[in-house]
Amino acid sequence: MREIIKAIAIAITLGLSGVAVADAADNPKPAPKPAHTVARNVVLVHGAWADGSSWAEVIPLLQAAGLKVTAVQNPLTSLADSVAETRRALALQDGPTVLVAHSWGGTVISEAGTDPKVTSLVYVAARAPDAGEDFVALSAEFPAGPVRAGIQVNDGFSRLSEESFLKYFANGVAPRQAKVLYAVQEPTAATIFGGRTTEAAWHSKPSFYAVSKQDKTINPDLERFLAKRMHATTVEIDAGHLSLVSHPKEVADLILAAAGR
Repeated sequence: MREIIKAIAIAITLGLSGVAVADAADNPKPAPKPAHTVARNVVLVHGAWADGSSWAEVIPLLQAAGLKVTAVQNPLTSLADSVAETRRALALQDGPTVLVAHSWGGTVISEAGTDPKVTSLVYVAARAPDAGEDFVALSAEFPAGPVRAGIQVNDGFSRLSEESFLKYFANGVAPRQAKVLYAVQEPTAATIFGGRTTEAAWHSKPSFYAVSKQDKTINPDLERFLAKRMHATTVEIDAGHLSLVSHPKEVADLILAAAGR
């Protein structure tokens, strides 16, 4: 009962319109994680087939709240390269930092999030693998998203076809904006999806998760499974995979909650 009351209180505090808080009754807490620390920095990690501009709608909201924001230009060449770039960004932070990821970027923050500066983790429609886990096999336990039909591989790097990007990856995003995002999508090494982490920072850091209810890229039930497994403070947004673009306020509010604001 105490956890249910806590979840409701968080929802009221955030004031998230159109967002439902996941039921905590079936989600018993593990050993306590560190006390929630107020953070002044946010590091954002984008996912596959995207670049740092995917956070463009969220960044001004965080800055207006007084947070220092850094968007990682995730190279998407390998898990090791992406983790290294994220760690370089964390090294530049001047204190407590919230580490946030979208989509495949969740793999990166699960590995890099053990950095002592990181006070909490936020996953936005993101992967959240356990250490050494075969995430491809885990994903196969849930129906695949239709976006996969549009994956095109050339010289070891994958891109999404325009039709698949606009219809499934960016569903719910205004067409003009979705076409811009399609134009700037970052080619993604086909091998990164099978990369395995050596650590899972969500075991030791307070974690937050935004489920995209209309996601056509990652199955929403897989997202719910991941959020429940990590005992995350969870919200559900009535959005497609790119909730950070179509519903930036809801995503920003969750990040602000993770920052103790």
